[in-house]
Amino acid sequence: MSDRKHWGSDLPLQAGDLIFTSIPNPLYRRVALATGSHASHVGILFPDPAHGWVVAESTFPFAKYSPLEKFVARSDAGWFTVRRLKGGVSAAQVEALRRECDARMGSLYHLGFRYESSRQFCSKLVYDAYLAATGVRIGELESFSTMLKHRPQTPQTFWRFWFFGFIPWSRLTVTPASLIESSALETVLVHG
Repeated sequence: MSDRKHWGSDLPLQAGDLIFTSIPNPLYRRVALATGSHASHVGILFPDPAHGWVVAESTFPFAKYSPLEKFVARSDAGWFTVRRLKGGVSAAQVEALRRECDARMGSLYHLGFRYESSRQFCSKLVYDAYLAATGVRIGELESFSTMLKHRPQTPQTFWRFWFFGFIPWSRLTVTPASLIESSALETVLVHG
């Protein structure tokens, strides 16, 4: 397509779809390793008249809307997966999702992935926006203890370093892996 601002217009996307990527930096690689998922980042897709498709995402340093092309370009080898709420989302739910995402834009990123914080991280933004807009829980809240018990072979050295020597075992979080595996979703597209 010659008009790059509409990258992705040939893809079978709908407003409110979730898009998952794999970010190739040390922190996100450790998130993927700890959860056993290729997905380490997630956002919500919306059409935008000025920019084509945009993705509502929480990334460092704050939550923002990113053009789809730039969002996908950050993924390892261009890999991404699009999943959709089974049965789709209504126009009213899309409007509610956009309002919920708008309200979170500019929120600072939480590098400790603490769900019970006013700050955001990618899977928290998606989980909270979907719950508030549709009443559907995408994914599950879990403690670091539960998450790491699912994959006992996960090296904990990085996480001990990341949390200054003390892993917050009881801290609740929600992961991209939990969202991508949600039975409330169906796969629309896998690329790469």
